[in-house]
Amino acid sequence: MAGTTHSVTNQPPPLVGYDVYGSDRALTEAVDRHLAPELRASAHTGLGELGRSAGSVQVREWAAQADGNPPGLRTHDRFGNRVDEAVFHPAWHRLLGKGVGAGLTGGWSEPGGQVRRAAAFLVWTQADAGTCCPLSMTHAAVPALRTDPELAAVWEPLLTSSLYERESRPPLAKAGVLLGMGITEKQGGSDVRANTTEARPLADAGAYALTGHKWFLSAPMSDGFLVLAQADEGLTCFLVPRVLDDGSRNRFLLQRLKDKLGNRSNASAEVEFDGTWARRVGDEGDGLRTIIGMVAATRLDCVLGSAGLMRQAVAQAIHHCAHREAFGGRLLDKPLMRNVLADLALESEAATALGLRLAAAYDDGGEQERALLRIAVPAAKYWVTKRCSPVVVEAAECLGGNGYVEESGMPRLVRESPLNSVWEGAGNVQALDVLRALQREPAALDAYLREVGRARGADHRLDTAIKNLLTELADLSGVEARARRLAERFALVLQGSLLVRFAPPEVADAFCASRLGGDSGATFGGLPHTLDLGAVVERARVG
Repeated sequence: MAGTTHSVTNQPPPLVGYDVYGSDRALTEAVDRHLAPELRASAHTGLGELGRSAGSVQVREWAAQADGNPPGLRTHDRFGNRVDEAVFHPAWHRLLGKGVGAGLTGGWSEPGGQVRRAAAFLVWTQADAGTCCPLSMTHAAVPALRTDPELAAVWEPLLTSSLYERESRPPLAKAGVLLGMGITEKQGGSDVRANTTEARPLADAGAYALTGHKWFLSAPMSDGFLVLAQADEGLTCFLVPRVLDDGSRNRFLLQRLKDKLGNRSNASAEVEFDGTWARRVGDEGDGLRTIIGMVAATRLDCVLGSAGLMRQAVAQAIHHCAHREAFGGRLLDKPLMRNVLADLALESEAATALGLRLAAAYDDGGEQERALLRIAVPAAKYWVTKRCSPVVVEAAECLGGNGYVEESGMPRLVRESPLNSVWEGAGNVQALDVLRALQREPAALDAYLREVGRARGADHRLDTAIKNLLTELADLSGVEARARRLAERFALVLQGSLLVRFAPPEVADAFCASRLGGDSGATFGGLPHTLDLGAVVERARVG
């Protein structure tokens, strides 16, 4: 029983039991913007159902259980046979089943599928980011497998299935499968051309035996993996099933699971291949070209995942400040706190608008949209994932000491926030990829300028930012050392153009003033006080 001196007051209620999708105005408006009118009603219905699930007490409890009980490694069964399995808490399987059932591994064929799937991914990240890793890789494997039509015809229906089967069985005997990825090796990291895993052809056409190691193998419980290895003609892509067609286990030797900073509900492993059976995907020597479609799709998911983390952090911060009183009034009404919250909300909305715009480009599939993706995806991946950590940390600070306590959920968001910046190529890799697009694909810059040019004349600060970007591109001396700055400017100008065209005036005005006009500080909370910051905060508030 509580003591007579213990009376709980002035503590905000937990932010649960709400529609994560329906309460996000920036996201719902982006879905409307990028979907044909006849697709919107069904999209909102499905996304609303997922949003209510993501915000429910039950799913939040599962997420806490999965994060608090990380997977373990089981190398042998009781009789001494190798089984090489990652063992997960039951809550993990419930969450993963929900994600698969919501279509997060599909979206490649139906009209507007990428926009709907992107919105769903952004929503589900706010429930549990760990399950988003296998969901993302399974979804992203489709473009790589389509380089081999025969292989894609068999595997694509399984990858895009809405049925989740956790049992280890031959993939073709299941109603739905998950696919992981094994690219990185300890001696090479992002330099995959330095990979040493060898591929020896077998008697059956397209079959190989792999020998080597992978330093990071994501989601080792998956049914198969796309792997890069050195064949006679050079680096080649392979599909490695975990269980063979006859029911026997492939030579897939898990050495250990990584003890990671965040993303703890998900497993990342080190694996050895020792005569491991594999099926070639694409031609020998074309491994990078084959797998680049998967990499591009997972990079977009990094943008969407970071946007989801930011959205959840900002929603929690505003909710807390709307219910917490200090110094004679609500925190939400204090001018300086309102400035901080508005600044955070701007970053969140800009990330959401950019992520959904890129998903719409995938849906379109036209030549100009593909060219836009070539430069916009690495720029967005660089910038949005970089902004995630400072946004989440600042949002946690809005809760004071409560934000530093595990029960608030904020520390889990903080630990998760740096991941997407590292996954699928860290910041320098993305910035250099922007340079490669500029130097090798002139159509990419042209498509980008056409896109941001649609907002020309609507805001003088945006017009000046476009002009300054072109000035920087006119002088390419020492450009590699300036690659990060260029990637940042590409992302900010594109975000600004989207907000000027589609966001409420108060949001676009504040973004252009602070991100493009330079009227802000190095930390959050430096927005010009003359702006309508209350409207910006209210737009981002749940409920």
